[in-house]
Amino acid sequence: MLNVGCSQNHAAHLLPCPVPAWSRAGPALCSAHLKTQADSFPPGLNNAYLFAVFNSLSFQIVLSSPMVLYAKSLNASATVLGIIAGMMPLLVIFQIPAAHYISRVGYKRFVYAGWGTRVLFIFGLALVPLTGGFLDAGSRLALLLTLLFCFNLSRGISSCAWLPWITSLVPVEVRGKYLARDAAWVNLASFVSFLVAALWLGNAPPPGRFALLFTFSAVMGATSLIFLKRIPEVAVPREDRAGIGPVPWLEMARYAPFRKLLRMVIAWAVAYGGMSAFTVLFLKTEAGFAEGKILLITSTLFLGGLSSLWFLGSRLDNLGSKPVLTFSCLAWFAVLLVWMFIAGGLLAPGLPLVLALQFLMGLGASLIGMSTTRLAMAIVPAMGRNHFFALYSVLGSLAMGLAPVVWGLLLDAAGGVRAGWGGFEWNHYSLFFAAVGVMILVTLFFARRLDEPKAAGLDELLKEILVQSPQRAWLRLWPRG
Repeated sequence: MLNVGCSQNHAAHLLPCPVPAWSRAGPALCSAHLKTQADSFPPGLNNAYLFAVFNSLSFQIVLSSPMVLYAKSLNASATVLGIIAGMMPLLVIFQIPAAHYISRVGYKRFVYAGWGTRVLFIFGLALVPLTGGFLDAGSRLALLLTLLFCFNLSRGISSCAWLPWITSLVPVEVRGKYLARDAAWVNLASFVSFLVAALWLGNAPPPGRFALLFTFSAVMGATSLIFLKRIPEVAVPREDRAGIGPVPWLEMARYAPFRKLLRMVIAWAVAYGGMSAFTVLFLKTEAGFAEGKILLITSTLFLGGLSSLWFLGSRLDNLGSKPVLTFSCLAWFAVLLVWMFIAGGLLAPGLPLVLALQFLMGLGASLIGMSTTRLAMAIVPAMGRNHFFALYSVLGSLAMGLAPVVWGLLLDAAGGVRAGWGGFEWNHYSLFFAAVGVMILVTLFFARRLDEPKAAGLDELLKEILVQSPQRAWLRLWPRG
């Protein structure tokens, strides 16, 4: 995200003011925006959903479980798998310098250039499994890491324009509705991509199958560019185009509502950062599941994410983000307790139980992602929007990128831990799930302190979900007349 809004004179004016200039300018700009935008989606926004679908069919293969399984076939350690899982969010740090250039290029061109570049690297990744005839496993793993670095670097740079673009495009009254629909399409496409991967890879797949799967990812990524180019462009705000002085990053980070959101996002990123990679590793190494079965199990995550559209609907706009965050954190803590009991030997990793856990993890992660993004859209001022979103994305992504590396190091270091306690065994995986549970409680602590004056209470959300919604469903089915 670019030039976030501060000319040299404006930056100098920030320091003596008790209320930052951007927080004073934001509401006025927002009011003008509301006068010119209807309470509906703008024309052409359907292309954003189509872009999300094909983009999800692509990136879920190269950034998720299929890539983890391929790296594991090259004898990658938990630390290396943590690096693979953390590389994408870590390289989001390049949003900070890239944000200065969005105003010169424009939102659409900036995103399109980065997404097009990363598709080229996916085609390169598709060739790695075919080099087994002349490269050993270590060399192939090094080549894989290099191409993944380049892929994630191009993504990290270009993604800084996405949130300001969508925030400017979608009216404030329907942002929660847009995010819910977008998440539904993303999760549906991700579910399909995992089904394709599971059916194609099967058990103990040869390298050629991974090569064709990565080629499929590249083709889907190239297709997504067609719809990305059709999303309506939005002019960069005048304040962002005019900003030529130093960006007051510290002042922005001290803006109270924004600072509280950053704390919560970082805590969540640390908790969630290693879950996808290390639950896959646990199912492979400890539960003994085959690759295809693991991918089918993991696909349930996206069914959980898809169900968030039913769970929320328009409630996110009506009730606010805080009650949804509270509910999601409590649900996540319960899920992690069950994972800890499985890892400790108190519960067997039966297929129905693991599927239920994956479903709830997908639902909870989707709800937290939508709620935090909507709250960021609401509290980030119009002036300086590009840099605010860059800071928001970078700090959360750095935490999510470092987390799997740290978790991987801890798993490797604690590999020999075995301590029985009343039928429960403390080992490296049960310790991992327990530590993540503690971080979820920290996330809940920060979520309850967010600034959202119009947010409803958790009791209102539960009443809406458990009482009012079922009543409306039965009334629609009840015979009349």
